[in-house]
Amino acid sequence: MGAPRTIYIAGAGIAGLTLALALAKFGLHVVVLERNDSASEFGAGLQISANARKVLDNLGLSEAIAQKSFTPKGIEIFPDGREKPLQTLTLGKAIEKRFGAPYAVMHRADLLDVLHGAARRFANIDIVFSVADFTLDGSGGGLTVSAQEPDGKQRKAKPFAFVGADGVRSVTRTRYLGGPDARYTGKVAWRALVAPEALSGVLDLGRTSLLLNPHFHLVVYPLPHRNAVNLALFTQEDERDLSVLDQRAPRVNPRKDSRLAHILESVGEGWTPWVLSSVETPVWHKGPIGLIGDAAHAMLPFQAQGAAMGIEDAAVLAPLLAASPSAEHAFSRFATLRQDRVKRVQEVSASNGKIFHMGFPFSLARNAVIRSEGPEGHFKRLDWLYGYDAIQSEKS
Repeated sequence: MGAPRTIYIAGAGIAGLTLALALAKFGLHVVVLERNDSASEFGAGLQISANARKVLDNLGLSEAIAQKSFTPKGIEIFPDGREKPLQTLTLGKAIEKRFGAPYAVMHRADLLDVLHGAARRFANIDIVFSVADFTLDGSGGGLTVSAQEPDGKQRKAKPFAFVGADGVRSVTRTRYLGGPDARYTGKVAWRALVAPEALSGVLDLGRTSLLLNPHFHLVVYPLPHRNAVNLALFTQEDERDLSVLDQRAPRVNPRKDSRLAHILESVGEGWTPWVLSSVETPVWHKGPIGLIGDAAHAMLPFQAQGAAMGIEDAAVLAPLLAASPSAEHAFSRFATLRQDRVKRVQEVSASNGKIFHMGFPFSLARNAVIRSEGPEGHFKRLDWLYGYDAIQSEKS
């Protein structure tokens, strides 16, 4: 047998490290290039639905994730300052039984820590941090990757494939595939963590809470491993104001909503803004160069599937890169298997944003639908999403 195939990955984020682990299990040699000096992830909370959890469990990460995550009992929905929830969507054991894996929440940094720790245990995964830039040369019928290592040495290699998992501002997409820049969606996520005591008696911290308003919406869920509660407040912001977001708190008027007023007071100036951008490109690959995760399809987070889609991508692409006769063949098959599904998730996420922010009288119809669907109506509605098995997708 010859030497194993070598795959280079740009980006040691959730999608990149999941792919590295999946490839390593097939015996491939993986080199991950990361511009930061450590594995780090911006943000706070992350929701891991069954479709993503099945992939992570298959990589042997079930116990590690269980130790650092929390499984909410349900999702309480509070429209327009309503005192009691309009509906409580069932999660917990019921959703695990339905879809074969739990629905959990955790800190992004904790998931990245689990992935990074697992990757370090593989001798065939090499993670190179502090890589300022890389160049790709596809002339001469092959692929040459060059990268400046932190000690000043120049790394050169001729891998089987190069995968851009380098996020929404992907250099792989824009520089080497001629893809578009990310597009501002008009929305900003304001993130914060508060102590559980700050919200005691205000919300049920055994569940996720969703507060709806025509001008914003707020997602709240506990992170017991961090002894914290995650808050994600989504607002509409003019593009001209983006440069000064760090200098102010979100402009949200609680009006007669005492619960929201309490939450805003608890956070004070502790919000961190994150501009939400999306990526829509039909070109996911060219020759031995391809994209996964946000680099290919960054989306609004209103179905909590951004990271999940990158995790699914990794599970689908890894066996293709391991077995295909060429990288181009692997990437072409990957795009065929993934693009329609990802587009559907993008559309649902964008639609949810509009539904969450409905004003009167349209909100009355929305509320009636939520009420009529019952606590398990989302099971049937999202069966195509949560019931998906990325590991089996190539065989189906």
